Amino acid sequence: MKIISWNVNGIRAAVKKGFLEWFKIENPDILCIQESKANEDQLSSEILESHGYFNYWHSGIKKGYSGVATFSKEEPLYVQKGLGLEKFDKEGRVLISEHENFLLYNIYFPNGQKDDVRLNYKLDFYDTLLPIINEQVESGNNVIVTGDWNTAHKPIDLARPAQNKKTSGFMPVEREKIDQYIKSGWVDTFRLFHNEAERYSWWSYRSGARPRNIGWRIDYFFINQDLVNNCIDADIHDEVMGSDHCPVSLELDF
Repeated sequence: MKIISWNVNGIRAAVKKGFLEWFKIENPDILCIQESKANEDQLSSEILESHGYFNYWHSGIKKGYSGVATFSKEEPLYVQKGLGLEKFDKEGRVLISEHENFLLYNIYFPNGQKDDVRLNYKLDFYDTLLPIINEQVESGNNVIVTGDWNTAHKPIDLARPAQNKKTSGFMPVEREKIDQYIKSGWVDTFRLFHNEAERYSWWSYRSGARPRNIGWRIDYFFINQDLVNNCIDADIHDEVMGSDHCPVSLELDF
C-alpha cells in the first residue's frame, strides 16, 4: 500500500500545474492533500469524480484558506471531519479516515509565524492532538499521522538552522512538541530509511530557494511503534513541482 501526502498550496492552482496528470501516473492507494484552499462547491468534476477515487474534504469557514482532502481507492470504513473541537475545526485542518489496517489522520498543522497568538494556537494544537492519537493506540488501533506539520524537528531538517532558531517552524518550543510525540512512541518514518542531510519538502518562493535547495523538511508520516515492521519505504519526492511543498510518501505491507 502506498500513501502520499502533499501540501498543494491550492488545489485549483495545482490542477493548472499538472496535478491530475501526476495523480494518474503516481496512482497511490491513498492521497492526502493539505492547504486545498477550496470548498467542494468551488471544485470541478475532474477534481471530484473523474479520477475514480473516493474523496473527502474538510474546508475552513474562511474561503480560500487552509483545508484538507483525502482520496482513497477503497472506500474508508469511517470518515470524520475535524477533531470535534470548534476552535480547530473551523479552520478545516483534520480528516480522519478508518481503513482496514489503520486509522489515518490527514492534518494541516497551524503555522505560527504571524504572531504570538498564532504560535500559541499552533502549540495548543500539538498538545491537543497527542492524547487523542495516544488513546487510539492504547485502544488497539494502528495510527498514521501525516501532513504538513509546519515544524522542522532537527538541524538536519533545514538548510540554515543557525539562522532560524527564532523563526517559527524551528523554535525550541515547537521542536520540543515533536520530541514529546517521539517520547510517546511515535516514529518519523522518513528517518527509518534515510539519514542523509539536504532532504527537504518545503522551499520559500523567495530568492530562488528551491533551485538552491535552501529548504525545510516539515511534511511527515508519523506512525505508532507497532506499525514499524509494516513499513517498507518512505521518501520525499522533491522532483515533483506545482507547489512550494513536494509530496512525501509511505509504503506499507500488510
